[in-house]
Amino acid sequence: MNMMGIWISILILLLASVTQAADEKAVLTLFQHHCIKCHGKGGQVKGKVNLLEIGTVADLTSNPELLQTIIAVLDTGKMPPGKEAVLKPNARTTVVKVLRGLLAVSTANAFASTPVRRMNRFQYNNAVQDLFGLKVVVFSLPERTIREGEVYFRPDSGKMPEQVRVGCRPLGKSQMIESRIVGVGPFPQDLRAENGFDNRGDHLSLSPLLMESFLKLSRGIVESPTFNPNTVGIWPTMFAPPAKELDLEKEVGWRLHSLLTRAFRRPVEEELAQKYSRHVLSQIKAGKSFTASMKEAASAVLASPRFLYLYDRPSKDGELESLDGFELASRLSFFLWGSIPDDELLQLAGSGRLIESQVLTQQVDRMLMDRRIKRFCESFPSQWLQLDRIISSVPDEKIYADFYYAAPNYRTSMDMMIEPLLLFETILIENRSILELIDSDFSYRSVRLRRWYGEDVGDKLGGPAMLTFNRVPVTDRRQGGVITTAAVMTMTSGLADTKPITRGAWIAGVIFNDPPQPPPADVPPLGEAAERNKNLTLRERFAVHRQREDCAGCHSKLDPLGFALENFDPVGRWRNQYENDRKVDSSGVLFRTHKFGNVVEFKNAILAEKDRFARALAGHVLSFALGRELTAADASALNRVAARTAAANYSLRTLIHEVTQSAPFVSKSGQRTTATTNTKKTGRKKPR
Repeated sequence: MNMMGIWISILILLLASVTQAADEKAVLTLFQHHCIKCHGKGGQVKGKVNLLEIGTVADLTSNPELLQTIIAVLDTGKMPPGKEAVLKPNARTTVVKVLRGLLAVSTANAFASTPVRRMNRFQYNNAVQDLFGLKVVVFSLPERTIREGEVYFRPDSGKMPEQVRVGCRPLGKSQMIESRIVGVGPFPQDLRAENGFDNRGDHLSLSPLLMESFLKLSRGIVESPTFNPNTVGIWPTMFAPPAKELDLEKEVGWRLHSLLTRAFRRPVEEELAQKYSRHVLSQIKAGKSFTASMKEAASAVLASPRFLYLYDRPSKDGELESLDGFELASRLSFFLWGSIPDDELLQLAGSGRLIESQVLTQQVDRMLMDRRIKRFCESFPSQWLQLDRIISSVPDEKIYADFYYAAPNYRTSMDMMIEPLLLFETILIENRSILELIDSDFSYRSVRLRRWYGEDVGDKLGGPAMLTFNRVPVTDRRQGGVITTAAVMTMTSGLADTKPITRGAWIAGVIFNDPPQPPPADVPPLGEAAERNKNLTLRERFAVHRQREDCAGCHSKLDPLGFALENFDPVGRWRNQYENDRKVDSSGVLFRTHKFGNVVEFKNAILAEKDRFARALAGHVLSFALGRELTAADASALNRVAARTAAANYSLRTLIHEVTQSAPFVSKSGQRTTATTNTKKTGRKKPR
């Protein structure tokens, strides 16, 4: 570079530095002019945020979680609040951009560690199946939401069939019958974290009582009469007696070494392998059969913490570093397959190639084409959409008698629950846009569900057995996507009334990944006068409620989202007016920017914020993949995932690929670090 070029470069850097300093000063000035009135002035500290304590940029960067909160409330227009002057769009954009830059600097190399956690029972079932090559399930699980009738799920085809036969396991008791290990019952279901998933490390503890259950369970599996050559795929190479001419000690050692490596997800130490081998050989010498001795070893493997626990090896001095190949293989397999890695992943991990970006991409492609990706579809979307709530939805039997159609308690919610899940599977298999989760021109519906939406389909609606769902076009944009499905509308309603604030909270948490704080324990009911006046609309009754200062905050944020869906009654059917003949008003404003008058315009408003939705969905997927709650340190990675997903026409597969390539996914840290921590070079490729 010549001297002129050098001086130009220096000038550009100086100008950038001056501009950055000016922008940072503008941020502090904005706090003084718009925020301290409620957050510090006169001792008033709303939301426990005192911005008078922030006098310099360093004060901001020293508290990443607060910085992330400030970014969120400014970006979504929550602050300044409704009664205060609204920031001009350009000013808001500039401030948010500067704050995001500060957040990226303050959280560099500071990801939270992925916690040690045990398998949940869904993962345990899958892992035992894959370890032994079982041709049956270990135990029947309600978590397996959709049970296939005819095998329709073929991701390698790139196309969903026009018709599928499926059953809804949680709601169809007659569909619980399946081939499984006899005499083995599941341990208690692991509950989904609030606004999260059932694989969260902070929820998956292992009490002494549960540890004892695992010991009994491991024995029950291998000692079951149906754990035999007909059901166990690896029987010939693991449990069948070897030929007499073979060296027994070497044969036992080889077999156990293979099993232990797959069960523990990395090459097993020789000393540990020999310990298992010596025990088997001693049992055989004492007169126990070869098969029984190997079963006893297999039982011990299933009860081992190395099998039950998911964990990364501690990083050096607690510093941030890349995962090794075996850790990455496990993280991939439990994310996408809910199970242990297969041989190909382990081989690539052992060769050191799996951590290469191109190889990782190829493996994710392979995993997305494998039928085991069905486990991701069984676990992630139902939890993301919180569809477990529809299981307990019981609309008033007198008002909605047709919701109940077969003894003892079969409900239309069985059909409802499957619709959004089949839509998600289609978008994944066909590599479609995530925006179709908001607004699609097709869906999968049973005859009963089509009638529920108002189609004239005759009287043959089918019973509570396997259900036939057909791919149908959706031309009415009031339908289509997941938001306005009968499932979501029903599960966010009460027995006889809709619940706008519940629906609003669902939109905020699920669609925008911005769940509200839980309501206070002493939250008051709707005003008695409003409740008695049946001539009021629900919006008018809530307006009375919002007059209370302790109610106004949450209602002002959530009500517009919930009332946008008010044309759908408590069981998801369209209505234009209430029972008192008052017209439904579903108008509102999204993020204090996008006005809408009906649910179609509401969908348009969400699609206008499609990048925000992409980032929110990426956050849900990343949290599921890591088994932990996200922190401010993950924000920059999420921005990158969302941007690259948008550049690929919002492809769901691209989003998954970008999550698996993100720094939080491919990194580990022994402890939570800060921006001032000096990280040493590890010699590994820096994760992007």
